[in-house]
Amino acid sequence: MAIPRVLVLTGYGINCDEETAFAFEKAGALPQIIHVNDLIKNPQLLKSFEILSFPGGFSYGDDTGSGNALANKIRNNLWENLLEFIDEKKLVIGICNGFQVITNLGLLPGIDKKYGERSVALAHNNTARYECRWISLKNFSKKCVFTKGIDNISLPVAHGEGKFTASQQVLEKLGVKDQIVLKYAKRESLANGEFPFNPNGAMLDIAGICDETGRIFGLMPHPERNILFTQQDNWPLQKEILKRAGAEIPEDSSGLKIFKNAVDFFK
Repeated sequence: MAIPRVLVLTGYGINCDEETAFAFEKAGALPQIIHVNDLIKNPQLLKSFEILSFPGGFSYGDDTGSGNALANKIRNNLWENLLEFIDEKKLVIGICNGFQVITNLGLLPGIDKKYGERSVALAHNNTARYECRWISLKNFSKKCVFTKGIDNISLPVAHGEGKFTASQQVLEKLGVKDQIVLKYAKRESLANGEFPFNPNGAMLDIAGICDETGRIFGLMPHPERNILFTQQDNWPLQKEILKRAGAEIPEDSSGLKIFKNAVDFFK
């Protein structure tokens, strides 16, 4: 298959659907934004896609907890279709609120492929407020499809409930099974829980995890907000440095690699 099709879910407070679709399109995929109600009305639509994306936003206004209401709506109406989609070795990504949705669904972490069991949570930030800032990340996973070839990456976060929380037993299993993907970092070292490098107090500085197959990926930072050079927080300075060095000024930025990896998976 040359060009994968991406279903970008939307509806009820999701507000990063267009940016996420644009990122996939720029990466070489064929995205289509579909309302969750339309998907429930015709769940066979899912069969037409190779990638399912849960974008960021504030689904249902976070009224019953971030991502919880949308997760329940999907569980009650699309669960079997979703499991079939996963069984066909397709890809799923959840970004920010989308990460909250798929953890509430139990798609992640999916330890021992027990999808549907909730064993991790994304709790309120330690600061008890919404955090919107750029952070550094380090990739630890060798199996995650989306982060292949990435070592360090800088992305923005924008959330009020992003503190990754799990029992010690689950944390140990995630480490052993190579399911911890991204961790918050500080220059050459990990954040070690230090604010603002770890913006929410996440346990073990965890910013993103995958399932055992590496095909389901969830992360709190927003890669779709750093796909262009001019989206970087310091792009004017970087542009001047490149100009003075006589180097070419790039069009793309590092976040695009996450979407390109998904597209390349199907080539």
